Amino acid sequence: MFEKILIANRGEIALRIQRACREMGIKTVAVHSTADADAMHVRLADESVCIGPPAPAQSYLNKHAILSAATISNAEAIHPGYGFLSENADFAQMVEEHGFVFIGPSPEHIRLMGDKIAARKTAIETGIPCVPGSEGGVETAEEAAAVAEEIGYPVLIKASAGGGGKGMKIAESADEIADAFNLARREAEANFGNPEVYIEKFLRTPRHIEVQLLGDMHGNVVHLGERDCSVQRRHQKVIEEAPSPALNEDERLRIGEIAAEAARRIGYRSAGTVEFMYENGEFFFIEMNTRLQVEHPVTEAICGLDLAAEMIRVASGSPLGYTQEDIRFTGHAIECRINAENPETFMPCPGTIGDYHVPGGWGVRVDSALYAGYTVPPYYDSMIAKLIVRGAHRNECLMRLRRALDELVIDGLETTIPLHQRIIQTPAFIDGEYDNRWLERLLDGDD
Repeated sequence: MFEKILIANRGEIALRIQRACREMGIKTVAVHSTADADAMHVRLADESVCIGPPAPAQSYLNKHAILSAATISNAEAIHPGYGFLSENADFAQMVEEHGFVFIGPSPEHIRLMGDKIAARKTAIETGIPCVPGSEGGVETAEEAAAVAEEIGYPVLIKASAGGGGKGMKIAESADEIADAFNLARREAEANFGNPEVYIEKFLRTPRHIEVQLLGDMHGNVVHLGERDCSVQRRHQKVIEEAPSPALNEDERLRIGEIAAEAARRIGYRSAGTVEFMYENGEFFFIEMNTRLQVEHPVTEAICGLDLAAEMIRVASGSPLGYTQEDIRFTGHAIECRINAENPETFMPCPGTIGDYHVPGGWGVRVDSALYAGYTVPPYYDSMIAKLIVRGAHRNECLMRLRRALDELVIDGLETTIPLHQRIIQTPAFIDGEYDNRWLERLLDGDD
């Protein structure tokens, strides 16, 4: 096992990994920008290294600065958390070439799944169902029109190197395909430095269902159930729950095994998530995320495994130590992402925390790096806390979540707590009858 791990991240996920390390008897090294000198993950680490000014490109995305910090601190391994460099294959390769262990998948798998066209091809080869679409990249508007005519409108044009809804355009008819194609290419080039796009059939009312996987270096892979991440705004997840209220037992077992078998076939290691669209009883592959997900706590709540600790064990060479038959799912869990944003306009609202009170009681967990007097900087993602609740069943979970949101106090800046309070009291959410576009309809007053 490792003696010292450098955590190449900030905020709540850095703190989350620190806690796992501390419980395993592993020392931690925090890296931070000048804006994060007083951050909680820096205060609680065994050592800390400043790696640059506030701008992410000069600090948390600075590969050379992070590797230098690992060198001078004598760390043995680097955990990237999520975001920043967590899915950067070049960084993972540099980590290994410099003699450190990258706590995550191999650079080859990160590179493979980071290319959406290559990932789609791999999914098809390994037996994962995919949305009808182009076999590869589409180069011209004329070619896009031909593909769209073949699979039928509406279609979705997507950046092959994309994510977060960028480089993604819908064409409802042949009259819209050329403009949508050109806009998607320009947006892909601007955001990812790669204009390549591909086309898929557009599903109107799908749910976003993802399967959590965990593999080791010895060919063992298990799935840890599914999460429903369909409550989204502009392709960004807002609330996640496990298990999905939309699936029956046969469906969840089937899609879990399909995803796990595909990971076994490519020799995948570490934590990973296969994401699907689900509509009318059918699953369609979207992408695979080769990292720890923001919403991993809801999986931990229903299966009893510490995913951060499991990633560390796998990276050290240890086998999983359990089989699929050993995994037991109990209860229900829901996570709310709390952002420092205006709950109506969604404009970021950085500022200094005044009163800060987190809810407690059985089945309540808050992952956050906040404290009273801390100043939330304007340079990074606006998520400042995750509220996770667990119950014996979904109704109990909903009641506990309502109580916990009422208790949560984050004073000094605007947050999305009122939005979550509104969402969880709507009949559609209570009944579990929502899809990927439900929240946007609700906010527009159409639902």
